[in-house]
Amino acid sequence: MPRQRDGAVTPPRLDVDAATTRCHDSASRRPRQHDAADGTTTRPQQHDTAAMAARERERERERERERERERERERERERERERERERERESERKRERERERERERERERERERERERERYRERERERERERERERERERERVEECDGSVRSRPTRNELL
Repeated sequence: MPRQRDGAVTPPRLDVDAATTRCHDSASRRPRQHDAADGTTTRPQQHDTAAMAARERERERERERERERERERERERERERERERERERESERKRERERERERERERERERERERERERYRERERERERERERERERERERVEECDGSVRSRPTRNELL
């Protein structure tokens, strides 16, 4: 079996014309060249170290950019959650202000009811005073007529 320059054994060629054409090594699918005078084959350099390192650095930079994009997306999600919490807090403050206004309206209605009850009590007291004055006038009329308070029953006594 032919040997490569690096000492690896390669499978035999399948046809005679393969010496002048390029075919593929079935293991690596890389082109194999049959041009060496000593019967060895050469393969293109599989590992260009500088190019590989550059590709690896580029992949690493891409991974880092992806991680940074993910961190930015996470920061944006956190900002959105914070905005949502702020909207919720503002909504709660608004509801609380509305409840406070409602409580204030209720207190005002209660004060108004109390004022109305006070006006009613005042009217009642005024009516009672008027009835008392009326009774007093009645007693005076009775006294003027007879000179006796007991000569005629008062309105309350008639009731």
